[in-house]
Amino acid sequence: MADFSGGHLSTDGGALLLRQLDRSLGVIRGLAQCFQDARHPLFVEHKVEELLAQRVYGLALGYEDLNDHQELRLDPLLAVSAGKEDPLAVHRAERDRGKALAGAATLNRLELSNHKQSRYHKLQHDPAQIGQHLLRMGVRCLPKDTQEVILDFDASDHPLHGHQEGRFFHGYYGAYCYLPLFCFVGDIPLWTQLCTADRDASAGTVEALEEIVAEIRRRLPHVRIIVRGDSGFCREPIMAWCEANGVFYVLGLARNRRLEAMLAPALMAARAKHCLCGGGSSRVFAELSYETLETWSHPRRVVGKAEVTPQGDNPRFIVTNLPAEGFGPEDGERFAAQALYEKTYCGRGEMENQIKQLQLDLHAHRMSTHHLGSNQLRLWLGAFAYLLLERLRTIGLVGTPWAQATLGSVRLRVLKVAAHVQVSVRRVHVRLASAYPRQGLFRLCLQRLSNLPASAG
Repeated sequence: MADFSGGHLSTDGGALLLRQLDRSLGVIRGLAQCFQDARHPLFVEHKVEELLAQRVYGLALGYEDLNDHQELRLDPLLAVSAGKEDPLAVHRAERDRGKALAGAATLNRLELSNHKQSRYHKLQHDPAQIGQHLLRMGVRCLPKDTQEVILDFDASDHPLHGHQEGRFFHGYYGAYCYLPLFCFVGDIPLWTQLCTADRDASAGTVEALEEIVAEIRRRLPHVRIIVRGDSGFCREPIMAWCEANGVFYVLGLARNRRLEAMLAPALMAARAKHCLCGGGSSRVFAELSYETLETWSHPRRVVGKAEVTPQGDNPRFIVTNLPAEGFGPEDGERFAAQALYEKTYCGRGEMENQIKQLQLDLHAHRMSTHHLGSNQLRLWLGAFAYLLLERLRTIGLVGTPWAQATLGSVRLRVLKVAAHVQVSVRRVHVRLASAYPRQGLFRLCLQRLSNLPASAG
């Protein structure tokens, strides 16, 4: 027999972990300070901090659409996590009895208040402050003893399916899209800037570097900073800025006839090696000094990879200002030609996995509002949800089989726990499913998060 008499149940028992983690990090509290609430206090039922917690926790739990919150407003556990003092909404007006959280319309007004002037849109936000808050939260995740930071820059497409503001057809992606700029340090997001697709993928990188490098050096004054990106970021303004500000870079360099001619001797050696190896792939690396005919201000160090595969020649190039001899004996051959290309530069491919998790697991690519600014806000909210899950994985799951899992797997295995919620006068009692197979992992994660110091302010 089956019926719906189970009481107040939730499928997201892991929301308690997000709440506990956020009490230490202060993600939602700091984000709420970027908003201005012009509503009359007597008529406010949902504080800005509660609205943002509901939205960001919802994204972390897999609810990407505002429409989802029309049903989620009935979830007492999400209400507890968002900070509601009346999670069962027994004291609300008759029409909202049992609905503790905000509905889709209220959250929509939160996102659109910067673009609509009406009596209903009074929750404006400061985009510059939100970007700075994400940057500060990301930099705070770097250990104090960090000696070297690698900033990975990349751009990706966010497809559009309507007539959104700033829509433009991008030939490479074959669709109307936005072209956001991302910067990560390992798994940690520092910069998510929504850009239109009618500009170069590297546009805005220098401005982003000015803020990112300044924030990193405030926390880590003596850290070595390396900028890494593909050939789309091999631009004179970016390299010149790095050289002028003591920042190192290793960037992909698009091949051309002059570069291929300079690599010809190494390519001949690779072909000979290819023949001796019986037809397998072979590589030879060469150090070059190269300067473009017009755009570069001076010659720079270029590493060429002369590769021969069964499919033919595959020459590749990178440009860098890192010294081949390294910065000390501890570096060894790390910045020599082959190691610099195969380990340092090719390591940037891991960033694409972080962008995929942000887009696919956190649904940050859903640009379904009309305004560019409100879509940027949605991208930021997705980035904050990503940061919470990443910290949950790094702090709570370290040393476990899930320490390297994708954020989608962390959500499915750790956060999706059936829970029964019972509210009394003095407490909220949450009973998690007895048949949950990872109880030990959940307890360990909660214990580690509970030992974190509470965020100040």
